[in-house]
Amino acid sequence: MASSPENNTSFSVQKVTRFESSQARKSQHAEEAIFYLNCRAAYLTVLKSSLENIKSKEQLSLVLQQAGRNPSQKTVNKYWTSQTTTLNFDDFCTILKKEKPATKTELLEAFGKIDTDNTGYILHDELYKILTTASEKMTRDEVNAITKQADFNCSGKLDYNKFCDLYMTTSEQCCKSAREKLEVDSRWRQQQFGSQGETSSEGITMPVSKPSPRISRKTDHKLTPTKGESRTPSRPSSAQSCKASISTSVSLGASSNRNTKLIEPDTMKEWQCAQSKGCFYLEDDGEIISHKYRLHLPQRSTVCITIKPLNIRQVEGKSCHWLSVDTALYILKENETQENLQLVSFTELQNKETFGWKGELGAGVYWLLPFTTGCRLKKVKTQITGEAKLLSRGEGGELALTKEFRAALLDIFETIDLDGNGLLSLEEYNFFELRTSGEKCDEEAWAVCKENFDMKKNELTRQGFMDLNLMEANDREGDPSDLWVTLLSLGYNKALEMTEACPFVIDIYAEKCKPRIKAVYLEAGSWQLNRAICKSVVNKGEAKVMDGCENIIIYTYNTGRRITSVIENKSENKVIIHVNNEQSKNCLSNRGLTVFAVEVAPKSMMVSQHVMPLNEQEEWLYNCVYSLLR
Repeated sequence: MASSPENNTSFSVQKVTRFESSQARKSQHAEEAIFYLNCRAAYLTVLKSSLENIKSKEQLSLVLQQAGRNPSQKTVNKYWTSQTTTLNFDDFCTILKKEKPATKTELLEAFGKIDTDNTGYILHDELYKILTTASEKMTRDEVNAITKQADFNCSGKLDYNKFCDLYMTTSEQCCKSAREKLEVDSRWRQQQFGSQGETSSEGITMPVSKPSPRISRKTDHKLTPTKGESRTPSRPSSAQSCKASISTSVSLGASSNRNTKLIEPDTMKEWQCAQSKGCFYLEDDGEIISHKYRLHLPQRSTVCITIKPLNIRQVEGKSCHWLSVDTALYILKENETQENLQLVSFTELQNKETFGWKGELGAGVYWLLPFTTGCRLKKVKTQITGEAKLLSRGEGGELALTKEFRAALLDIFETIDLDGNGLLSLEEYNFFELRTSGEKCDEEAWAVCKENFDMKKNELTRQGFMDLNLMEANDREGDPSDLWVTLLSLGYNKALEMTEACPFVIDIYAEKCKPRIKAVYLEAGSWQLNRAICKSVVNKGEAKVMDGCENIIIYTYNTGRRITSVIENKSENKVIIHVNNEQSKNCLSNRGLTVFAVEVAPKSMMVSQHVMPLNEQEEWLYNCVYSLLR
């Protein structure tokens, strides 16, 4: 289809604007991620976990120093008043946002006010006088500790330029050492403590739904230590100092051959069917986002709802990691409002990789919330031998998509073509845009796209999608950076393997009416999903009251392929539960830890962990001990 340069430019400018806006937001998210990483690193250098509180002025001063600050007594007193008894991790982060580290320029300006002759030096006698008589007086010994440093003292004078250099280096080294210590200890690196951790993301009482774009957190999901690694103690250091520990053990054997056979869809050939595709995407911080759906049934009917990984093109030599990812659907009934959703059931019947549910549903609107545990869809460190080539040039210098890149784009098209009609509607394309750039394409931009790229019935064809990507490559004069941003956000690595995404397909069969399904959102697991998971485990799982503590109940539900544990806290106070999986065998936890702790808010329940067999062909034993820390 012919295209005008003016329209091409218009569409390209809109794409670039959306991309740059998205990049600015991603940069902001990255800065926030680095800030909280530094906060956690400094905190865990002094304290044993981010659940532990700062209990004194001395501790506050020390953690501030580890974060590259040099707090005066006045600064410490500002945050630790006569009414202060403890400060938590969130308080510490708030303080660091307010107390910016001193810059070298600021330090030199302060010394310059003393060195009026601008010599670069300050006499020791003058330094003694100032530091021992200022509002925050230093002792003579403290001043001597400064003046005796040979690095920046000579002939009774302080070289304050060298002093400032050493100060800045020391400050940076404190931050660096704290980060390195956090990186070395994988148990610390993966802690999910504090109010920014588990209770905010999975606790029913605190609904949170985080959208894309992606931020950074590395995870290592292997449950048991590998050879050569140090063994995690059965109780974390934060538990060793607790005044009391009450334990209960939940131990069961499980088999992937559980007798929950799903009826083959072939037996329902006369039933009417609706289908939609979707995808789980793994964020850099380990969170998983996916499409969410509305299902409409015009009348009461027996239905069968299934979900399974989408079996797209398989290239020889390329892994199909996503085919082993566990999938599930939670079915919720919409009543008066979208917020008032009632759990109906979930897909617990199994036929190979397909999970389903069969039953009777009344006429009305339902929400289908896809779910995966994160046991198999997780961050993996793979050695990439070389970056795949996305573009090539012909003899005349014109750009072209490589065969490998075209194949990846066809797979992407297959995934984002939610209704499977071989075309991309504006709605389908916008899910793609939201994922890759964080912006939507409006009707005007879509009209420009229609004038420049191959469309049928106002929907983009496969060839049009290819040409659109080629146009972006030409706009950047062959620089593939933007194309890689798109690929990485869709779960591909630099070898063009899809390792951090799992496309899936949902089928709905109805005996007496035509079901209609529509993708509505692309977002992280909502509080409705978390509540549905907890409720399903409470309804179907085994309940055990923690020994000696009747307000703490552990629910464990075994589906055959996965085990989910939920902790309910009926007390008026928050509790911290220590979880120990060391006696489990052939198990993989979504936590990525053998031993961890979770904080459960008062009068709430939350998911403790999901566990699956590491090797489904072998027997696996789930044995977990829960201890009350406080």
